[in-house]
Amino acid sequence: MTDIAKRFRENPLLSPGDLRPSRSGLEITCLLNPGVFSFEGKTWILVRVAERPAQEEGMITFPVLNGDGIDVIGIASDDPDLNKDDPRVIRYKGTDYLTTLSHLRLLCSDDGVEFYEPEGFKLLTGVGRHQAFGIEDCRVTYMDDRYFLTFTAVSENGVAVGLRITSDWKVFRDEGLILPPHNKDCAIFEEKINGKYYALHRPSSVDLGGNYIWLAESPDGIHWGKHQCLVRTRPGKWDGARVGAGASPIRTEMGWLEIYHGADAEHRYCLGAFLMDLEDPSVVLARTDEPIMVPTEPYEVSGFFGHVVFTNGHLVRGDELIIYYGAADEHVCGATFSIGGILAFLTYDHAE
Repeated sequence: MTDIAKRFRENPLLSPGDLRPSRSGLEITCLLNPGVFSFEGKTWILVRVAERPAQEEGMITFPVLNGDGIDVIGIASDDPDLNKDDPRVIRYKGTDYLTTLSHLRLLCSDDGVEFYEPEGFKLLTGVGRHQAFGIEDCRVTYMDDRYFLTFTAVSENGVAVGLRITSDWKVFRDEGLILPPHNKDCAIFEEKINGKYYALHRPSSVDLGGNYIWLAESPDGIHWGKHQCLVRTRPGKWDGARVGAGASPIRTEMGWLEIYHGADAEHRYCLGAFLMDLEDPSVVLARTDEPIMVPTEPYEVSGFFGHVVFTNGHLVRGDELIIYYGAADEHVCGATFSIGGILAFLTYDHAE
């Protein structure tokens, strides 16, 4: 398969051992899929930090938020009611739990390569019962002098989309859930189109339909409707099992360019792209037939959940697209693309 990414030679940029756990008694298992933005002349990432208690022999232990604290649940690893086939999710007596608890942590960089935690910025953690299993995979959209943070909110009630808004990264307005379960991968466009806000999102169906990318519109960036199915999976291809949006679409002369992830039946995650009409983003003009990035490097192939490249954050500098991505559900890495090169890689004869 073709891979047109130019990976940072410094990869991985961040690994679990590079940060401190949020509290005593927990250890960082994974760093994943940061949101990306520019602020005060620096490159910032809002990285997902997944933690869990140190594992004891013969036990599976995992944390769940409870008000301002956490509860640690322990289950004997040989319990016949326990299904632990997936390292990310376990099922116990008919209920699903995450093996880790995620929060979002701000880091910044002067050169886009070496990141550090600045003083005076708090962790973003789950709030309330609909975020009791944590918050994940934040996309950051800057518009109208505000930053819109869309993220995955997880609880026993399902996977939903939450929204917080800030202007200074110190004070946040919590808008709660803007899309109910089961939904994730929500990326808001960085410009209004004909006076309306637009967003990509990914509702999920286990019985009818599939894990497809949808489009929604809004009068205020908070209340969403007029949903339309936009990009579907393609059986037998690299994106045959599920697809989901990356970061905010990029405005180009040819249309809105979106970098998305696709997974196949073997749970390998690659990156591709599609192009939407500038005036009517419900019209998909083109799509990459082959992926533009494939997990090939050792840090992408082997890790907490291997064979994964996944992005929901980037910066645009002229023709250069700088993406920061999660590798193997464990590391944060960087890569660059030519926007013109991606546009040339698109197939226009049949976007579906």
